[in-house]
Amino acid sequence: MSFSSTIDSKSPHQPDSAYAWLRLTGAVAIGTIGGIGMWSVPVALPALQAEFGVARADASLPYTLTMIGFAFGGVLLGRLVDRFGVLLPLVVGTLLMGLGYIAAGFAPNLWTYALAQGILVGGGTSVFFGPLMTDISHWFVRRRGIAVAICAAGNYLAGALWPTPFQHFIDTAGWRTAHIGVGLICIVTLLPLTLMLRQRPPDHAFTEDATSDAGTPRSLGISPNALQAALCVAGVACCVAMAMPQVHIVAYCGDLGYGVARGAEMLSLMLAFGIVSRVLSGVVADRIGGVGTLLIGSALQGSALVLYFLFNGLTSLYVISAMFGLFQGGIVPSYAIIIREYFPPKEAGARLGLVLMATLFGMAFGGWVSGAIFDLTGSYRAAFAVGIAWNLLNLAIAAWLMLRTSRRDRIFARA
Repeated sequence: MSFSSTIDSKSPHQPDSAYAWLRLTGAVAIGTIGGIGMWSVPVALPALQAEFGVARADASLPYTLTMIGFAFGGVLLGRLVDRFGVLLPLVVGTLLMGLGYIAAGFAPNLWTYALAQGILVGGGTSVFFGPLMTDISHWFVRRRGIAVAICAAGNYLAGALWPTPFQHFIDTAGWRTAHIGVGLICIVTLLPLTLMLRQRPPDHAFTEDATSDAGTPRSLGISPNALQAALCVAGVACCVAMAMPQVHIVAYCGDLGYGVARGAEMLSLMLAFGIVSRVLSGVVADRIGGVGTLLIGSALQGSALVLYFLFNGLTSLYVISAMFGLFQGGIVPSYAIIIREYFPPKEAGARLGLVLMATLFGMAFGGWVSGAIFDLTGSYRAAFAVGIAWNLLNLAIAAWLMLRTSRRDRIFARA
C-alpha cells in the first residue's frame, strides 16, 4: 500500500487526520499555559532589581539561566520524545516548572531565585516548545509546515496572554505570591491536559516518511554535521538579536519614563503579532520550504531592529513592537521544518533539540549582554546596534543555505 493511501485512511490515528488536528489543538493549549516559563522573568525584572538591589545586568541573570536550562532541557526531553513519546516528558516538565515557580517565590536572594528559574522552570518549560513541535511533526505530512507553526504559536500565545495579568498579579500581591500562584496554576491545569497526547505516533510516521535523496544534507553538498552546525550558529545569531526587544522592552519603557505597564503591553502586543507571524510562516513553509522561510524572517527581523535603533517615541514603540512580532515569529519554527526536510524522522527530537539549544543560548546571551551594554553606556541604543550585527550573521547563513538549495533544485530538475 502506498503512503498516500495510508494517510487517507479513516483510522483516527493517521497523519493529517481529524485526530491529528485535535491533537494539535491540545498541544497549543498546553504550550500556551506552559509557555509562561519563558516570559515571566522579563515582566518581573524591575521588581527583582528593586527587591535585591542589583544592577540591570545582574537582574537579567535569572533570564539567562532560564534560557540555559530551557536549552539543555530541550535536548534531554527531545531525546525522551524520540524514545518514549511525548507524554512522559510532558509530565516531568510540568512538575519541574511548577515546583520551580514555588521555589522561586520563596527565594531569599537573587542567586537562589536564578537557580530555581534556570534548573527547574527553564528545564521544565522546555518540553512545551521543541518536544511538542517534534511530536506534532510526526502527525502531519501534507500540512506539516502550518501544523508545526501553529504548535509553536502556543509559546507566543503564552507571551501575549500572560505578561499583563502577571504584571497585575505582581503589582497587587507581590512578585513572590505571583510566582507561587503561577506554579500551582500550571500543575493543576497541565497534568490533566497532557493526557490528550498519550497516543504515540503511528509506526509508519518513522518508517515511510524518511527523507528522500533530494532532501538530505548531502544533497546540499554538505555533511549532516555541517548542516547541523550551520543551523546552530544561525540559531544563536537570530536569537541574540531577538532577545534585545523581548527581554528588555519592559525595562526600556520604564527607563524612558513611559512606565513598566506600557512595556508589558508592548511585550504582549509583540508576541500577539508573533502568533500571526508563526501561522503565516507555516503557510509559507508549505510552499517554499524551511530555508526560504528562514531567509524571509531574518531579513524582516533585521529591518524591525533598525527601526528600534532609530525611534523611541511611545507610539512608535507600540508600532515597531507589533512589526517586530509580525516579522520574527516564523524564524524559530523554520528550523523545525528544515530538520524534518533534511534529516530522518527518528532523529528529529534530538536534532531539533540541539538547534533550539543554540537559539536559547542566543536568547540567554542576548538578554545578558543587552543589560551589560546598558550598564556600560546608560542606554539601550548600542544594544540595538549589537543586535543588528548578529542578525546580519543569521541572514548570511540563511542566504548561503538558500543558494545551496537553489543549486540542488537545478541539479534534480536536470536529472
